[in-house]
Amino acid sequence: MYYYHTNSVKGVLVASSTVEDYVKQLYLAQQQSSDDLVPMGRLAAMMGVVPGTATAMVKTLADAGLVEYAPRGGVRLSRGGEQLALHVLRRHRLVELFLVDVLGLDWSEVHDEAEELEHAISDKVLEKIDTLLGHPSADPHGDPIPTAKGRLAPSAARNLLECELNRPLRVTRVLDQAPPFLKFVMQHGIVPDASLVVESRSQAADAVNLRPAGKKPVTLGMSAAAKILVEPLD
Repeated sequence: MYYYHTNSVKGVLVASSTVEDYVKQLYLAQQQSSDDLVPMGRLAAMMGVVPGTATAMVKTLADAGLVEYAPRGGVRLSRGGEQLALHVLRRHRLVELFLVDVLGLDWSEVHDEAEELEHAISDKVLEKIDTLLGHPSADPHGDPIPTAKGRLAPSAARNLLECELNRPLRVTRVLDQAPPFLKFVMQHGIVPDASLVVESRSQAADAVNLRPAGKKPVTLGMSAAAKILVEPLD
């Protein structure tokens, strides 16, 4: 269990699974948006609760110094909240990789398993897993694994809507981890470390035409293409 020391005289807040889930979802929401604050309605939807429940929890997190809450504005993580979120993501992503590389589970089914295990695994066991896996930098989907100190390496990866045409590219990350999407991209060889070329894009046709290495050409819609991150091979 990870303990977060607050700045208040109350001492220590035990990071329960609910606390961990909230800070993790807030971190992910902040990474996906340029807005300074995450609206409470969006956070409630991400957590699958009514806005009143989310607001009550956010006030508790604010009292513990994990978030900054602006009534009628939204919420953002404090520095301490961000560090806790990164610790949770580290556990989640290392567990996913362990389930795939060691236990042989399919990459399309490990997300839900890791959601459960990320709250139960101890730091001691986690570091043993990290060592066993060779201190990896990314999980099976290409999501970066924070270091034990809660740091992430910067990335210059771009999605398939932004990258150059007709240039060899390496897939670095698949953002959508819904099982049907993962099975689809796996079928077409669009997985981390695979190479491909974006041959053309058409907004009018909502189409991005790809040529994955060793596979038949495939066409993705714009929304699907935005979920695949790549970087130049050369």
